[in-house]
Amino acid sequence: MTVTAAPTFTALPSDFYGMEAALEDREKDVLMRLRSWIESDVKPIVNDHWARAEFFPMSVVKGLADLGLFGMPWEETRPFENSAVFRGWVALELGRVDASLATLVGMQNGLVMGAIGVGGSPEQRAEWLPKFATAEYLGAFGLTEPLSGSDSAQGLRTTATREGDTWTINGAKRWIGNGTVSTHTIIWAKDTADGQVKGFIVDTTDPGYRATKIENKQALRIVQNADIVLTDVRVAEKNRLQNANSFRETAAVLRLTRAEVAWAAVGNSIGAYEAAVKYGSERVQFGKTIDGHQLIQEHYAKMLGNITASIAMCARVSAMLDEGTQRDEHAALAKEFTTSRMRETVAWARESMGGNGIVLDNDVIRHFADAEAMFSYEGTREMNTLIVGRAITGKAAFV
Repeated sequence: MTVTAAPTFTALPSDFYGMEAALEDREKDVLMRLRSWIESDVKPIVNDHWARAEFFPMSVVKGLADLGLFGMPWEETRPFENSAVFRGWVALELGRVDASLATLVGMQNGLVMGAIGVGGSPEQRAEWLPKFATAEYLGAFGLTEPLSGSDSAQGLRTTATREGDTWTINGAKRWIGNGTVSTHTIIWAKDTADGQVKGFIVDTTDPGYRATKIENKQALRIVQNADIVLTDVRVAEKNRLQNANSFRETAAVLRLTRAEVAWAAVGNSIGAYEAAVKYGSERVQFGKTIDGHQLIQEHYAKMLGNITASIAMCARVSAMLDEGTQRDEHAALAKEFTTSRMRETVAWARESMGGNGIVLDNDVIRHFADAEAMFSYEGTREMNTLIVGRAITGKAAFV
C-alpha cells in the first residue's frame, strides 16, 4: 500500500443528499484512506485485468487486509468498532471502482469469515478468523451446485459422511468465486446421517479436491469462478463448523452479506454514472459538450435519482442490522431494488456515450457487464421478490 495518512473527508458528488457525512470520524478516515488507495493503486490496473480475466495481484489482496477490511464485523479481528452502515459504504466504494473488488471483499469478509463467525465455535473463530483477516488465507464459499442454485435449502446434493473423527465429502459445486485461488473453501454438504446441511473448512490442497476455472465468462471477469469437484475428500471433525448444523446457519450468513451486495450494486451504478458524467463534459457534438444537451441531462438526473434512492434504502437496512431488527425480507428487498435500479443506471450511462460506451477504456462497459452478474448472485431478483412477497402475504410461493 502507498497510502498511510487519511485524506480530508470529501463526500462523493454522487452522494447527492450527503448521507456519507453521518459516519463516525474514524469510519470516514478509513473510507478516505480506502478511496485514495484504490484510485492510485487499483483503478489503473482494473481494465487490463478485466480484459484478460486475470485475478488481482496479491499486493491488492494484501492492501485490502492492511486497511482492515477483512474481518470488520468480528470481535476477534475488527480493527475498531464499526457499523454495518460503514461496512456498506466500504462495499459501495469498492464497487464504484470495480465490482470484482467488491466481490472479493464480500467473499472473504462476508461469506467465508461470516460462515466461521456464525457457524464456528469460539475456538474455531479464534484459530481461523485472524488468518483470513490478514490474508494469510484466502477463502471461497462453496454452496451453489451445478443442479442447485436458488433451491439450495432443499436441493443440495453434496454429501458428508462421518467416520469416527473424519468426514468424507463427495459432490460438486459451481460458480464458486475465488475457487481457483483460494487456500480454503467453506463447503456446505448434507450429512448422510440426519439430512441436515453442515459446513466444513476444506483445505484446497486436500486429495480429491479439484477446482477448474469457468472460462468465457463475460461479467465479473476478474473474479475467478470455478467448478469444484469433491471426490472422497476427507475433513477432520475439528474443521467442521461446530455451530452450523442446519441450513438456518447458512441462511444467516447470506442474510449478513445480502445487504452489502446491495451497497456494492449502488457502487457499480456510481462508477458508471461518474464515467458518463466525465465523458459528457469532454465530448463535443453540435458545437458544445454533450452534457449541455437536454436529453443527456435527463439521463444524468434519472441515474442520480436511482443512486440516491438506493443509498437511502441501503443505509436504512444496514442500520436495522446494527439495531438487530433486520429480517430476511428487508435485505431481500434492498438487494432486489438496488440491482434492478443498477441495471437501468448502467444502461443509461452506456447510452449517453453512444458507440463509445462499449469501449473498455471509457470505463462504462465493464460496469454494464458486471451488473448482469450482480443482478443474479446472492439471490436472483425473482427469489428476493418471493421472500418479500411471503412477508407481505404470509404465503410462500416459491414453487
